[in-house]
Amino acid sequence: MAEVQTVFLVDDDQGMRDSLTLILELAGYRVRSYASPMEFLDDYSSADRGCLLLDQRMPEMSGLDLQGVLLERGCLLPIIFLSAFGDVPTTVRAIQGGAIDFLEKPATTEVLLQRIQTALAEDQRRREEAATEQSILERFRQLTPREHEVLTLTTQGLTNKDIARELGISPRTVENHRARMMEKMGASNLAELCRMSTVCQANGSTR
Repeated sequence: MAEVQTVFLVDDDQGMRDSLTLILELAGYRVRSYASPMEFLDDYSSADRGCLLLDQRMPEMSGLDLQGVLLERGCLLPIIFLSAFGDVPTTVRAIQGGAIDFLEKPATTEVLLQRIQTALAEDQRRREEAATEQSILERFRQLTPREHEVLTLTTQGLTNKDIARELGISPRTVENHRARMMEKMGASNLAELCRMSTVCQANGSTR
């Protein structure tokens, strides 16, 4: 059963929250609204799926500040900024921080719903990518130290004979280690193994 996606709305303007909530719920979306970034942080769980519709100028913590906190926590929620005080530097910072859009209030219902749909599709893509990476990392951790060495040298372009000389073992032994390593990683060819190795390196998985 597919997990339910939610539109999280953070805006200190009660009237704006009520209006946006009504628009989104009438469009069939599940909405959770918050009057402040801290209220949102107190309630949000990393398991929650959906997107974040975020005001920029708020007391105590701005939208950009909240975006920074979420980035530090590894939050996957796509963010759409919605602000009456948009300017080029703020927009650039938001986009550089990973926001998928920065809309000026008042955004039309049509544009808002289009952006929400795009954001929810991006959330699905990010979740699937994260699940794939986690699966690769779990398989990587099942390798023996020797299999890890063979993987590293294989993805550097060394032949079995080169690896055998490097490790001081026979080519036949390298073939056996390589076959087991490829099976454990679930890689069908060298190109696929290289992509998996890149994921492991990007996530800091080393022996």
